[in-house]
Formats: sequence, C-alpha cells, structure tokens
Amino acid sequence: MKKILIGVIITLAALLIFRSCNEDSKRKTILKENSMLIEQQLQNVSKLIVTEGHFAEVYNYRDSQQLFGDLITSNKKALVVVNVDASIAYDLSKIKYELDEARKTLHILSIPEPEIKMNPDFEYYDVSADYLNPFGAEDYNKIKRNVKASLRKKIDASSLRSNAENRLMSELAQFYVLTNSMGWTLLYEERTVENLNDFFQNNLD
Repeated sequence: MKKILIGVIITLAALLIFRSCNEDSKRKTILKENSMLIEQQLQNVSKLIVTEGHFAEVYNYRDSQQLFGDLITSNKKALVVVNVDASIAYDLSKIKYELDEARKTLHILSIPEPEIKMNPDFEYYDVSADYLNPFGAEDYNKIKRNVKASLRKKIDASSLRSNAENRLMSELAQFYVLTNSMGWTLLYEERTVENLNDFFQNNLD
C-alpha cells in the first residue's frame, strides 16, 4: 500500500512538472512569435516616407564695389528666377530600437532626422556688370548659396515639413497598435506610450 501511494505521488509530481514545463514552453513560444511579428512589422515600414512640393523664388542680386577710394563705383546685378522641386524623406531603416521579450516591451530609442533635398533650376535675366567688376564663378556660387538658404526657410515654414511629420507619425502609430493588441508596452525614448495621442505628443515635444 505504501509503495502504491509513493508511486501515485511520484506520478502526480511528474505530471505537474511536465505540465509546468509544457506551459512555460508555450509561453516562450508565444513571446518568440510576438517578437518576430514586431520585428517583421519594423522591417515592413523600413522605407523612405517622402513628401514632395514645388517652390519658386525671384532673387535680385546686386553687388557694388568702390574703386580708387570713393571715386568710382562699379556695379553688377542679375535677376534670378528659381524653380525648385523639394522633398522631405525619413529613412525608417535607421530607426534604433530594442525588443525586450522578458518585459514584453518595444523601446524606440531614436527616429532618424528628416532628409531634405532640393533640385533648383536657375534662370538668369538682366545680367549686367561693369568692366571693372565682372561677373565671376564666385558670384554664381553666392547666388546659389543665398537662394538655397532662402528656399530652406520657405520649406521649414511651409506645410511640407508638417505633412512629412504627419505621414511619419501615421507609420509609427502602427507600432502602438501592434504592441497594444499583443499586450506589450511601447516606449519612445524614456516615456511609455499609452495611447496614440500620447505618441504624437511625445514626438512633437
């Protein structure tokens, strides 16, 4: 009788251990599958998000030089019309993140800076210069630098940048939806993202 009781106890203990190991294995499998799903989602959005726009600029260039003291003033000028196709892109393959399966967290460490590209087309009108103050390569380079700086300010003040940021946020919001549906926690920098509005706010700060 004693041997039978011991056998029953050993059998029950073995079943409990087996059941516990089996459940633990299932939990690890689910965590691994969830982790792989998140990794796949990150790869799916690892592409350039591009917003394009067109800008125009009319630039009056003038340069005067005093020669022989104040005896002679030598002038040169040009009217420049510039049309530019601009784009703002985010290379999401450069997102830095960490996956913690034990804590079930996706931690987005950093988002790449926007890449602003401009393809200006310069047209020069009414170019004139005095013999003693001719147009040279430096003048054309100076015009290009000034126009590009002016266009950059226009782009920054336009809706092009905000449209690009909105498109970026809509892509990144997929991470919140995915992690939330699986019971994971999404962190951006050092803050927990608890809802979509919070996620947008974190990125606007």
